Amino acid sequence: MAGTWLLGTGVGEPGRRPTALLAGVREEEAGDTGSGSATSLEELRRLADTDGLDVADAVVQNRPRPDPATYLGSGKVDELAALAERTGAEVVIADGELSPGQIRNLEERVGVRVVDRTALILDIFAEHARTGEGRLQVELAQIAYQLPRLRGDGRSLSRVGGGRMAGGAGMGVRGPGEMRLETQRRRLRQRATRLRRNAAELSRRRERTRNRRSRNQVPSVSITGYTNAGKSALLNRLTGADAQVQDVLFATLDPTVRRLTAGGLTFTVTDTVGFVRHLPHQLVDAFRSTLEEVTGSDLALHVVDASAPDALDQITTVHGVLHEIGAGDVPELLVLNKIDIAPPEWVDALCRAHPQAVPVSALTGAGIAELRTTLAERLARR
Repeated sequence: MAGTWLLGTGVGEPGRRPTALLAGVREEEAGDTGSGSATSLEELRRLADTDGLDVADAVVQNRPRPDPATYLGSGKVDELAALAERTGAEVVIADGELSPGQIRNLEERVGVRVVDRTALILDIFAEHARTGEGRLQVELAQIAYQLPRLRGDGRSLSRVGGGRMAGGAGMGVRGPGEMRLETQRRRLRQRATRLRRNAAELSRRRERTRNRRSRNQVPSVSITGYTNAGKSALLNRLTGADAQVQDVLFATLDPTVRRLTAGGLTFTVTDTVGFVRHLPHQLVDAFRSTLEEVTGSDLALHVVDASAPDALDQITTVHGVLHEIGAGDVPELLVLNKIDIAPPEWVDALCRAHPQAVPVSALTGAGIAELRTTLAERLARR
């Protein structure tokens, strides 16, 4: 369920999914069909569903770039406000990262809580983190997101004092609101410092583990790819692991390491966190030690959902994140998963675009024997 971190207190009732509206901007360019924006909005709908929200409707504005004041523009904001009143929506989710000013202006105009894509993804990560390390990384990302967005809540947090306020210091002194915000910022920064210290120790432990594997000459494979591409299911099929498998986005965040023997070669296989469009940079920074499992591996097993209409775009997104974390030069083996439900012509097109890719189905086991053989051959040549 969506938590108070996303929605605030007093929103929704126990046992009922809160109602949400989506808001997006389709940036008009020459020759742009809008398919990318439609795909992004559909993904936002899935993210909202994963976080326990019921999406009632969506508002899309066609404009060259988001409005700096209200994201959508004045006319669409009025339409959004009327839609929120008609549907009884409790939250609006923007398909982009909003500035503090945009959030404030939208909430004043629409009359309900407004969050952005980044906040939604952070809330999902907070819900799905199971280990202490995962929760630490998510909290770090949340603090990085919150700090520039702290603001008062009206007259109870007035920012500037005047007259005899603050012992008669006169106009322009800091009011109770600003002092409370400073206290909140200081506490968040102190908490972030402690979390970063703990994260650094966990990162050193991971590095020692990787060095131990290297000294023992145990090759390593990291499973990477877009969220919900079937990475955990593939790990289970390859190694007999029991990693959690769900048809939701970001079902698993914590890395799972298993050993596999194929072609007379023993190596480790690690399942890592999945990626998504516009993955918040706060998460990339916080999960860097986990993502470095890919950087230090001998082979990146890039799993692609062959049944996704935007599979090629997903491949590009994953490559972008891998380059961002310094794993762009790690040898890659592309795996086209879910061929049991993908249209054959889509699989053929992906194979033509990526001739070295291995088509498989983690669900039925099709192509898994060939994948094991290919893994062993690639690692033997490393």
